[in-house]
Amino acid sequence: MKRIFKRVIAVTVVTSIICTMTACREKSKEIRAKDLMQGVEVQKLDDEIKEVDVGKSELITDFAVRLFQASINHEKDEKNLLVSPLSVMYALAITANGAKDTTLNEMETVLGMEIGQLNQYLKNYNDNLPQDEHYKLKLANSVWFTDHPRFEVNRDFLKTNGLWYNASIYKAPFDETTCDDINLWVNEKTDGMISDILDEIPEAAVMYLVNALAFDAEWSSKYKKSEVREGVFTSEDGTDYTVDFMHSEEMNYFEDEMATGFMKYYKGGKYAFVALLPKEDVGLNEYIDSLTGAHITKLLENPQSITVFASMPKFKSEYNVEMSEVLKEMGMPEAFDGNKADFTGLGTSTEGNIFINRVLHKTFIEVNETGTKAGAATVVEMTDECAMEIIDYKTVNLDRPFVYMLIDCEKNAPFFMGTIVNME
Repeated sequence: MKRIFKRVIAVTVVTSIICTMTACREKSKEIRAKDLMQGVEVQKLDDEIKEVDVGKSELITDFAVRLFQASINHEKDEKNLLVSPLSVMYALAITANGAKDTTLNEMETVLGMEIGQLNQYLKNYNDNLPQDEHYKLKLANSVWFTDHPRFEVNRDFLKTNGLWYNASIYKAPFDETTCDDINLWVNEKTDGMISDILDEIPEAAVMYLVNALAFDAEWSSKYKKSEVREGVFTSEDGTDYTVDFMHSEEMNYFEDEMATGFMKYYKGGKYAFVALLPKEDVGLNEYIDSLTGAHITKLLENPQSITVFASMPKFKSEYNVEMSEVLKEMGMPEAFDGNKADFTGLGTSTEGNIFINRVLHKTFIEVNETGTKAGAATVVEMTDECAMEIIDYKTVNLDRPFVYMLIDCEKNAPFFMGTIVNME
């Protein structure tokens, strides 16, 4: 009987805030693999290349909304959902740098941008992230590939990721020490908020692409003790939850035919929390189905300057999902087809054709009196088997299911989108 061997390329994008995973073994205290980019100055981009069309932000928002809707449609359970379009986009963009022909075309269609332009946009985005002692959104990238002779990495693929994503490059034995190294790298880049992401490295693994992302921000105006009071949140099935609600007056109000909402800034005004509450006669899924990237962009660009008496529950939410079917239905089925996928730009294997086996996505968010912490993890696994004075005011009381976003105020683009349907 012919024995079939399976080789795995796990292209891992890890975006994290507060999350605990199982350790592979006792942690090492320093990375033993050598960073091949250490001491190598990354080529600087021409000013011309740095000028990325601002209009592309709407394309990013469009991808965010489509991913959010597809995820909602695939979620059979009535539970809180949270996806990070930014995390998924980085994962797919890095992967797309190794794709060719129809596989690449489909991925570009889903992402909403040609890969060369997307590389420019994401580099420019990362290079210009606002940072302050009170707010931060940080990203870091690395590529790890096995030193086993069965796999030959495409050097141009490494150079591309070094240039556009400032990625550290590690050639490693892919044993327990490499598992420790990757976990340590993630731990360092997330300021100790994620101590372990891998429990082991499978014998068949040949590559990991890792992106570490951390968001942590304080409210521009923190809630006082007197502004936090118990209230009742009612889910769509009528279940009541007694939880702490945070009350405040905000000055940015949203309203369309189907929902009302508000925006609350984090310190510095660079990032904000946006909540959208479907009107009484509109179901949550009905409202989500009606959204488009253009509509969200227009909504975020045109808040009404009206005093809003806003109340929202303190909440903590975690979510995980396997996104292969979501992405296939969004328009990139060939990347998951072992017979048709073309990822020869990434590397070659003696064991068969390389394709995406699965896409794992995990997220976390905590919203309380002081601010917000949020994070996400996206894993693309590839195999080669034959992966003032108040004149007017509004009230928005988030005491029933609602949609929320964390947005980049400069680009009016969400980097997290979620729903709260219960307080479990």
